[in-house]
Amino acid sequence: MTNLTDDRKRSRHDDTPRSRWMTAVLASGAVASLLFLAGCASPTDDDKAGGAGLEQFMEQDLVFGPCDPTIVSSQPPVPQIIAAAEKADCATLEVPLDYENLGGEMVEIAVSRIAASGSDRLGSVVVNPGGPGTQATTFAAWMAAVWTGGPIAEQFDIVGFDPRGVGLTSPSVNCYTGEERDAGAPLSAFGTWTEETTRAIADKCAEGSGGEQMLAHLGTRDVARDMDILRSALGDDKLTYAGLSYGSRLGTVYAEMFPDKVRALVLDGAVDPLQDTQGRQLQQSAGIQAAFDRFAEFCATQDPCPLGTDPALATAAVQGLLQPLVTEPLLAADGRELTFVSAGDGILSGLYSESLWPGIAHGLAELQAGRPDALLALRDGHHGRSATGEYANSLEATFAINCVDEERLTEKEMSDLGNKVNEAAPFIDSGTDPASLNGCADWPGKSTLGFPYATDIEGLPQVLVTSAIGDPVTPHDGGISLAETLGARLLTVDVNEHGTISSGIDCVDERVADYLINLELPEEGARCSR
Repeated sequence: MTNLTDDRKRSRHDDTPRSRWMTAVLASGAVASLLFLAGCASPTDDDKAGGAGLEQFMEQDLVFGPCDPTIVSSQPPVPQIIAAAEKADCATLEVPLDYENLGGEMVEIAVSRIAASGSDRLGSVVVNPGGPGTQATTFAAWMAAVWTGGPIAEQFDIVGFDPRGVGLTSPSVNCYTGEERDAGAPLSAFGTWTEETTRAIADKCAEGSGGEQMLAHLGTRDVARDMDILRSALGDDKLTYAGLSYGSRLGTVYAEMFPDKVRALVLDGAVDPLQDTQGRQLQQSAGIQAAFDRFAEFCATQDPCPLGTDPALATAAVQGLLQPLVTEPLLAADGRELTFVSAGDGILSGLYSESLWPGIAHGLAELQAGRPDALLALRDGHHGRSATGEYANSLEATFAINCVDEERLTEKEMSDLGNKVNEAAPFIDSGTDPASLNGCADWPGKSTLGFPYATDIEGLPQVLVTSAIGDPVTPHDGGISLAETLGARLLTVDVNEHGTISSGIDCVDERVADYLINLELPEEGARCSR
């Protein structure tokens, strides 16, 4: 199988493919990727059964042909991934916008496929890289490159679909212009919001994204229904799936709603189904601080380290570099400003993988010298900004999807949580008062996920959960919890990375292949490392 080299990992400064493929987003005062809605709904019997009257969708034929050029052009400059993307063919899947109105508006779901290379084809494995909001049409090529030369790529078509609102799917979420993104337009519910700006963001997103009905139907439960239609349209009686980060949530919700349609699920970089919005945010913030502390230990061994030689003092040292940006941003060569938030974004993007730590050290050394461009470049990768100033819609879609999934926190809950997050992740505490308004306060519709979810599922085949010990944004505790909740087998991986299945770790690839192909799970207590 194809191993990912350090050069390939260092190419991941966007969703192309790594940093934008991950969940966390920074916002004013602290980390804030998952702070969103309220009024959570529990799954109904119709949710679990899938509902009636869907035959016209379930029985549609997917017509595969040439892909949008961005399937290739958006990939990192890695020959194996480019080669896989060039082999892809693409199709459009039609699904109802509102599953309670099957005759109403439709959503056109973009689908990509890299066909099985061998003659002994078992079916399709659907993949999702997370976000929520990250394109799976491009991620399919990444996973095909990881699995090239092994039995998964030989025996399965590798299929990615851009969830509703994401990427090449139409309509897609569009809230801001590139200029507004350059100026730091907020993309987290945990930002500096007023009653006017919360209304404005809902209006702007509705105007650019297909209307309020579209915004109200972007949640994970609707995406799980879409995935079941895709499963049927692909000709698979049951779903074979591998999802990373938010992709683990999507797979978990699918398991809850359609347990009898599951063949095999690999849930990687697990989102904990027992944690509500506040609990998970604190869990994530602690994980990010722990990742920064591990980076500080690495940095202390470098000569020089902009944070000094004592890791215990690293948080204070980085605060010394970042705090001046709160009131006096630095001007980059292209005329844009590096603010406290954008600098924090740059640091966070490098915490996703140990192989990216040298990039953080370089960015901080440049900042120490008064040069902001290196950290701003890291931030640009995280936000999916191209060299021409265009942005992918991944983080806008993240915001929108979470506005449907997550709890709408009250002003007191927001303020209390903000203080706790700053305590949990002090290295990115701006020192300003935490937000008291939720950016999703005026979002159309209600929360549709519900917390906790996926408990006491009956009839679910055994699932494989993979979890990295040093995962910064979906900490290992969440993987343990998900495995226990689903009665799944846990594969623990001794690496400092967010997610493991996309990293080309031989031991992980072999265990995943045994499971996906033969439905053979690793032994209890199994561990992997590089």
